[in-house]
Amino acid sequence: MQRASDFETRLLNLAQRDFPLTARPYADLGRRLGCTEREVIDAFRAMKDDGLLSRIGAVYKPGTVGAACLAAMRVPEDRLEAVAALVSGFSEVNHNYRRDHAWNLWFVVTAHSVARRDAVLLLIEEEAGLPVLRLPMVEDYHLDLGFPLS
Repeated sequence: MQRASDFETRLLNLAQRDFPLTARPYADLGRRLGCTEREVIDAFRAMKDDGLLSRIGAVYKPGTVGAACLAAMRVPEDRLEAVAALVSGFSEVNHNYRRDHAWNLWFVVTAHSVARRDAVLLLIEEEAGLPVLRLPMVEDYHLDLGFPLS
C-alpha cells in the first residue's frame, strides 16, 4: 500500500469533517482546494484503487437510520483470509478486522432494515458454514473517526 500524496492528504483532511452536502460535492471540494471536480473524483478513485480508502459515506448515530449489528466469528486460522473476504463481499459490511481472541473475526453489518441486516447475517453463516455471534448494542458511544492525516 502506498502513502497518500500531499494533495490527497489535504483532500482527505477536508472531506472527513466538512464533506459538502450539495448537488456537486466533488466540485465544491475542488473549488476549496483550487482544482477541478474531475481531479477530486480521480484522486478518490485512485486512493480506493490503491487501498488507501475503503469507502466514502456518512456515519450515523446508531438506531437513527436502518439497522446495524456488531458481529463476531470463530474462524479456523487456515480459513481466516477466505472468510474475511467472504464477509467483506457484502455491501452491508463496512469493515472487518482480526482480533487476538477465540472470536477472531469481527465486523459491522449495516442495512436499511432489521430484516435485511438479519438476512445478511444468515447468509454469512450459511456461506461460511460457521456461526455468527450477534452483539447487540447496550450503550452507544460517539467515536470521532476524523483525525488529521498530516
